[in-house]
Amino acid sequence: MESPIHLVMLGLDSAGKSTVLYRMKFDQYVDTVPTVGFNCEKVRGTVGKAKGVSFMIWDVGGQDKVRPLWRSYTRSTDGIVFVVDSVDKERLEEARVELLRTTRAPETATVPVLVLANKQDLPGSLDVSQIEKAMGLHELSSSSSRVWSIQPACAITGEGLDEALEYLYQMILKRRKALKQAKKKR
Repeated sequence: MESPIHLVMLGLDSAGKSTVLYRMKFDQYVDTVPTVGFNCEKVRGTVGKAKGVSFMIWDVGGQDKVRPLWRSYTRSTDGIVFVVDSVDKERLEEARVELLRTTRAPETATVPVLVLANKQDLPGSLDVSQIEKAMGLHELSSSSSRVWSIQPACAITGEGLDEALEYLYQMILKRRKALKQAKKKR
C-alpha cells in the first residue's frame, strides 16, 4: 500500500482549520476548540484522481506563539493548505504575511499551495478573487516552479472541500512528475 500524501494545514487562529480537518475526516460538522499544538488525521480523498488516496493531514495551531513552529511541519510536506477566514477582512494582511513567510522558506519553494477561502456561507464573506488580490497570491508565482490555487469552501457544510483536496492532489502529482523529469535530465 502506498504511503499517505503528507499535507500541512496552516492559517491564522479561528480560520477554521480544525473544522475543515474533521469535516474531511468524519464527513460531518464537529464543534472544535482552539488548537494548541496540532491535530493529525488520516483522510481519504473522495472525488477524481484523489478518490481512495490517503492523506495524512497535520492541522497546526495558528496563534502568534505557535506560528514559528510551522516551519518544522512544512519541511517535508507534499502540500500546504492555507485556510483563510473569508469574513475576517481585518486580518487578511496578517494572513498574507504568514503565508508568504511560510512559502519563501527554501524547503517549501516548490511545494504546491492550496489557499482555502473558508466561511463562504457567511454574509459579508469576500469571494475568491477578492481574497486572491488581498493576499497577494500572485507573489507565490514569483517562483516558476510553484503551483498554487485558491478554492472557496465552507467547513460547516463541507462544500468545496472534496474538490479542493482533489485540486491539491492534482498539483502534487504535477510537481512529482516535474521533479522526476528534472532528475532524468541530470
